Amino acid sequence: MQNSHLNYIFLLLLATLFISTSGALGKFIDMPVPVIIWWRSILASLLLYGFCRYKKYRLVLRSRKDLILFILSGLFLATHWITYFYALKLSNVAIGMLSLFVYPILTALIEPLFIDTKFDPVYILLGIMVLFGIYILAPEFNLESAHVRGALFGLLSALFFSIRNIISKQMVSRYNSTAIMFYQITIISVVLLPVLWLQDTSNIKTQYPYIIILGVITTAVGHTMLVNSLRHFTVSTASIISSIQPILGIVIAFIFLNEIPSWNTYIGGFIILLTVVIESIRSNKKNKELSK
Repeated sequence: MQNSHLNYIFLLLLATLFISTSGALGKFIDMPVPVIIWWRSILASLLLYGFCRYKKYRLVLRSRKDLILFILSGLFLATHWITYFYALKLSNVAIGMLSLFVYPILTALIEPLFIDTKFDPVYILLGIMVLFGIYILAPEFNLESAHVRGALFGLLSALFFSIRNIISKQMVSRYNSTAIMFYQITIISVVLLPVLWLQDTSNIKTQYPYIIILGVITTAVGHTMLVNSLRHFTVSTASIISSIQPILGIVIAFIFLNEIPSWNTYIGGFIILLTVVIESIRSNKKNKELSK
């Protein structure tokens, strides 16, 4: 039994490692951001379709309302990925990933606007902590600074990701999580298809190995493994473990891109990740109390 639990932890850590490669790959791949996202989506979409067929997951939409929700969630996922990759291009992997990781607190703050849930005043304190962490990441608010613009794009990406997750939450009771991911990235592939004619795609000849890693390992395999881990862990536990994503991303960027974060990045990043861990532990305790 102990060995099985350790295996599940190992698989969750491996999934987190795979997803963490998005930072270095997004920074390194030399193509326009929308083109990168299209290739990422189409490759992952094909793989996830095959996986859904193999597992015999239901892929038939149940209502027109669900179609609208899938389109909206797919569009928000697209804007999340695009703004996130712009954050990486403008600044560095550390600032891009740490700025994005404010999404758990943003989700808690805005969720009552979309779903009938009670607002917890503690989120205001956590939100202030996050803002303080972002301020330390980019202490001079100058829009001419690439790091400031990167942090702002990261925050925007976190907002889009939060809204996408809130919409997706309304569908998890009716559809398999992998099927939801398949629909969303398929919508991205369709919506971004025109960029193949509007932007330069010639670099795919040299960048395809990294695009394959991004589409297959980072997106299809990493996200599917993360979803499957929820069979063995609570969402809160998975969130706490997933909080090491920026740390892994920074290490990967250091090894492969020779990016060395500043002390401001370490301190600001620590404050941001601390708020994520605090919220994950709080939500875990709350869920346990409700289940009693």
